[in-house]
Amino acid sequence: MIGVIDTEEDCAEWTFPAHPGVVRAARAVVRSQLHTWHLDGVADTAALLVSELVTNSLRHAEGPIGVRLVRPAGLPDVLVVEVSDSLPDPPRERPARPDDESGRGLQLVASSSRRWGSRPGAAGKTVWFELAVPR
Repeated sequence: MIGVIDTEEDCAEWTFPAHPGVVRAARAVVRSQLHTWHLDGVADTAALLVSELVTNSLRHAEGPIGVRLVRPAGLPDVLVVEVSDSLPDPPRERPARPDDESGRGLQLVASSSRRWGSRPGAAGKTVWFELAVPR
């Protein structure tokens, strides 16, 4: 991990170097922060989807990878998770055949989250998804 950028009350953000061990590290910090926030009920799903998006960043982009968790003010039942990288191209869902070993990450994000999307950034893009937080 390059470093923790922020761990304010309703936001936590990290930056990781682009190397294979980052996927495991990203899952660990997400699980740890969600445990701190008493959001263990969404930790497995959040960690899985972060793994998929960080893996996509490793495959298609260069440079550091950002991971950010946000608990929006006034929305106690929502968790927003963002993964940023240096590639400006938006992600593309593609159909995966039964024997394909890749190509299911965005399908998994789409089917496991309330909603998801991407937005351009100053130096790349951010892919985000929302999870419903159980009460």
